[in-house]
Amino acid sequence: MDKFLEIDIKGVKAKLPIMPLPSGINIAFFNLHGNQALTEHCGKELSKLLGDAEVIITAESKGLQLAHVVARECGMEYYAVARKSKKLYMQDGISVAYGASITTGKAQELFLSKHDVDLIKGKKVAIVDDVISTGESLLGLESLVQKAGGIIYKRAFVLAEGDSKNRDDIVYLAAIPLL
Repeated sequence: MDKFLEIDIKGVKAKLPIMPLPSGINIAFFNLHGNQALTEHCGKELSKLLGDAEVIITAESKGLQLAHVVARECGMEYYAVARKSKKLYMQDGISVAYGASITTGKAQELFLSKHDVDLIKGKKVAIVDDVISTGESLLGLESLVQKAGGIIYKRAFVLAEGDSKNRDDIVYLAAIPLL
């Protein structure tokens, strides 16, 4: 990877590698896995945007460590995790199907355990994730929250990619272009 996009996320600089997708679009790839300092910074900054949300939900896997920090900073003991495959402990949970995200290019399904359904039911839920682009993954999470009986309260992302920065129903820390 020879090309990078340098960005500023609320005072912290990051160098994102430019990567091609099978669709022919290039993206600036944002990855929090293994970067504890950037994860901590982004989680603390996002937590300031969530008001009085009662529960955090994210989708595995890149949102996991981010949601952990946000939940801790918001004083929440638990957060909900939407899994991309049904695990043994999820036999009494729920699921939703949704369209293709920009990075997967194929329809997907999300699963929520009964524990997390009970955690969400009747509560103000903040959806937290690393990047929003087409919004397909967000639609999947929104459907899951609604099916669980939660109230979608906030939609918070570290980065808004492409035209998603123009949405008025999300909050985010920085914007990046599609390349």
